[in-house]
Amino acid sequence: MTLPRYLQEIQHTIEGYARECGLDFFEVIFELLSYEAINMVAAYGGFPTRYPHWRFGMDYEQLSKSYGYGLSKIYEMVINNDPCYAYLLEGNSLVDQKIVMAHVYAHCDFFKNNIWFRHTNRKMMNEMANHATRIRRYMARYGVDPVENFVDTCLSLENLIDLHAPLIRREEERKPDSIQEEPEDAAEVPKLPVARKYLEPYINPADFLEKQKQRIRKRKDGLQRDPPQPVRDVLKFLMEHAPLSRWQRDIMGIVREEAYYFAPQGQTKIMNEGWASYWHSYICTHRALNSSEIIDFADHHSGTMGRQPGRINPYKLGIELFRYIEDRWNRGCFGKEYEECQDLERRAAWDKRLGLGRQKIFEVRRIHNDVTFIDEFLDEDFALRQKLFGYRFNKSTGNWEIDTRDFKEIKKRLLFGLTNFGNPVVEVVDGNFANRGELLLVHRHQGVDLKLDWAQATMENLYRIWTRPVLVRTILSEKHTLLRYDGKNHTSETVSPSDGLLG
Repeated sequence: MTLPRYLQEIQHTIEGYARECGLDFFEVIFELLSYEAINMVAAYGGFPTRYPHWRFGMDYEQLSKSYGYGLSKIYEMVINNDPCYAYLLEGNSLVDQKIVMAHVYAHCDFFKNNIWFRHTNRKMMNEMANHATRIRRYMARYGVDPVENFVDTCLSLENLIDLHAPLIRREEERKPDSIQEEPEDAAEVPKLPVARKYLEPYINPADFLEKQKQRIRKRKDGLQRDPPQPVRDVLKFLMEHAPLSRWQRDIMGIVREEAYYFAPQGQTKIMNEGWASYWHSYICTHRALNSSEIIDFADHHSGTMGRQPGRINPYKLGIELFRYIEDRWNRGCFGKEYEECQDLERRAAWDKRLGLGRQKIFEVRRIHNDVTFIDEFLDEDFALRQKLFGYRFNKSTGNWEIDTRDFKEIKKRLLFGLTNFGNPVVEVVDGNFANRGELLLVHRHQGVDLKLDWAQATMENLYRIWTRPVLVRTILSEKHTLLRYDGKNHTSETVSPSDGLLG
């Protein structure tokens, strides 16, 4: 449904304010939807032309019931595309529509200019429609259940991608020269030159030669692994090496492509929502609203900024951190002199009137993601101002309770939860383990053990695709452990840290 004339006029006005503020965005196309329609679009991830799957129906039911019981309400949705598509909820007040439009233009600016979105498909609306057509064709040809079951399996593995692959090349295009010059015969060991033959056993003793021979053989065996180097993009490895039919490989490629499209949104959730909240607040309070609308704006804005126990509010954390950065760079609170100042009163009154805040936040918007954003700018002063603390759920009382106010621990927990979306980092190290065609993966342990039930369910889905036993090397209860699933049973054994399984 196209916008009525009065909303078109508001859109034109808000767009002008956004451009005056320096925001740069693709063309934005707004559509007005009823709550049933907007729930349906939200269930499809914002793409009404997406392929059919029961998961989207489940999401729709959840959204509809949540709206019906008054627990939540979708005010807007915006799609990273060129042009950008945004959806407004029919029945919202004019204040809400102004807030949403300003919020959307800031999101579109972020999509266009943040480096982590640079490699995303800007014609994804059309691409999603193509994906849906192909999957429907496979359902018509091979049956709904086989195709839907395979989509289920692929969706359960969609987080096993390399989030940094679009920006970092991990694979070596060729082997290093030192490896290429390795002797063809592993038994041929370079010896030290000997002037007298009788000195041979002393200069090149037999045990030394045997150790060298084993080292070279082990090195050559390692080079013969497939893959030669650990692969973090598990879905790509499965597409290239698993015994899949053509239609299965195509569906896995569809799931993988969509996973990479949505990945930057997960990597920049705090920044993106904080940026949009910063600008909708600025545009509305400085330009778009009249005096009679300010109270309603404050009421609705404060509801968005509210905190809930056990959760991070990305809107609140993002907007406050952007404002903190702007304030610091306006007052010159950065650099060697400021960092070395230990006088708290002097630091609090520090003001060189540089006025660089607006320039700095645009720079931050362009180059950072949530992890680097938090790591670089969330300092102890900010934590004290925002009264940040760490909390845990107490099972005995059934309540969330504060368990630490230590800044380092709070920041560590934040960063840990954001790194790889809080998911474990898993890599393929051998597709022919023990020369039996088994799939060996390694969990890069970062202080938290795998959830065993989740790991086992993932291994079962990997087995469905690989059709051979799947192994995962990890650390459980401080012991190096090898998990194995053979299609029927899960087993585990303690292994040596130096058994050569780490890749």
